[in-house]
Amino acid sequence: MQSLSALGLHWQAADGVARLVALLLLVMSISSWVLILWRAWMLTRARRDLQRGLPLFWAAADITAGRQQLLHLDREGLMVPLVDAALSDSAPGSLGAAGRPHAQLTRRLRDALHLVLAALNRGQVVLATVGSTAPFIGLFGTVWGIYHALQSMAGAGDFSLDKVAGPVGEALIMTAAGLAVAIPAVLAYNLFGKWVAACEAELEGFAHDLRELRSAP
Repeated sequence: MQSLSALGLHWQAADGVARLVALLLLVMSISSWVLILWRAWMLTRARRDLQRGLPLFWAAADITAGRQQLLHLDREGLMVPLVDAALSDSAPGSLGAAGRPHAQLTRRLRDALHLVLAALNRGQVVLATVGSTAPFIGLFGTVWGIYHALQSMAGAGDFSLDKVAGPVGEALIMTAAGLAVAIPAVLAYNLFGKWVAACEAELEGFAHDLRELRSAP
């Protein structure tokens, strides 16, 4: 209760810049945690679907039957777009249909793979931004808080150590808050990057195998 009261008094004593920094850190923390929970759930499902779906696809009688198997397992839409790209044809009369069939197939699979990987990486930029900027935002809040406290004491004409220690200690809370926001975002970014890389390797191999399958005479 005393800590909550101290925070309340500190908030009331803070100026507009300090409050803006605190609110910005709060928004960044909430955003990063929402992304962490959502991406952990999404990537867990994606990895599980790849582990279950690919063996069932290759155990099917033909590519159409394999696609039907994937429809019930591909909850994040990672494998079915690649199969659809392999089954589709370029529009007649277009530049896409002017090349050799093997080249057309490669281009369709590449485009589908890029879209799938873009979906897998969604949210990574936000986590990277929070992880790299939150410590500096907190440090700015600390510097501004110290400056504001010293300016107030200069106006009162009291520079004793006990008067300086309290405001400086409160200002350092901003640096700790910035680190508290950044550390989970950085850890999640690194972990999710590893998971995405594993999924990417599986999908690239799947796209390569589909190209060989469709190019076979």
